[in-house]
Amino acid sequence: MKVAIQMDPIGPINIEADSTFRIAEEAQKRGHELFYYTPDRLSYREGHVYARGWPLTVRREKGDHFTLGAEAEVDLATFDVVWLRQDPPFDMGYITTTHILDRIHPKTLVVNDPFWVRNYPEKLLVLDFPDLTPPTLIARDLETIRAFKAKHGDIILKPLYGNGGAGVFRLGPDDRNLASLHELFSGINREPLIAQKFLPAVSKGDKRIILVDGEPVGAINRVPAEGETRSNMHVGGRPEKVGLTDRDREICARIGPLLREKGQVFVGIDVIGDWLTEINVTSPTGIQELERFDGTNIAEKIWLAIEGRRTS
Repeated sequence: MKVAIQMDPIGPINIEADSTFRIAEEAQKRGHELFYYTPDRLSYREGHVYARGWPLTVRREKGDHFTLGAEAEVDLATFDVVWLRQDPPFDMGYITTTHILDRIHPKTLVVNDPFWVRNYPEKLLVLDFPDLTPPTLIARDLETIRAFKAKHGDIILKPLYGNGGAGVFRLGPDDRNLASLHELFSGINREPLIAQKFLPAVSKGDKRIILVDGEPVGAINRVPAEGETRSNMHVGGRPEKVGLTDRDREICARIGPLLREKGQVFVGIDVIGDWLTEINVTSPTGIQELERFDGTNIAEKIWLAIEGRRTS
């Protein structure tokens, strides 16, 4: 197949951790032809969707992990698969790329389906499953957030469309920084904030469960660094081998059919204790760590699902 990958610049990535690199590596192994471009090089012109980028070859050599062919502009409608893999923040630039890619999907299979990526960002899809999640608030009004904190005492406050643990704050019962944080966030953008009741079980880890076409294929546990609330690996979280519990499988059974129906082939959900906190559809990570821990080739499972969709 002809495969285009829309991603952030490939040069600085960590090839030992980056999920997009592993997906590209597996695609190449399976004989697929790769083309790479960054989101700013995507365009719509007179009824066609174009990308300006390069034929791509990848290899697992640190410091020399890719080779680019001659720069070219391609019509993405001539490709079999386009990967939507740039990282958030989920801003209007990100959203615009999903609108443009909508123009070629599903004849060209865009993974994950851009319409539902746009409508199911990580911290909003969980609202469809309130019985699986901790008490959650989305609001911009300071008094509304104050009332939520007064009710639950210990909360996590974070940007609604952030990523990688950036801007995540824990506000305990005696914390006096809510107004200052609200002022800070309000000066940055006009978006609401999301607050959730703090889950003490996070000290034992924040589990990332990978689902492929709606089915759970494994998990890793991300343990926060000493003195840190956030468990994201971007900020020092430590990945550990972990299995799936009955509760994890219950959560996956509830959300899996919806993910599959909406074309969300590669998804990473976050579970703390018994509670679902996020459903990551934009650019989930974790497949390399999972492969090292239990030997499961998640990238192969992802490509089997995609190849199945292309031939069905």
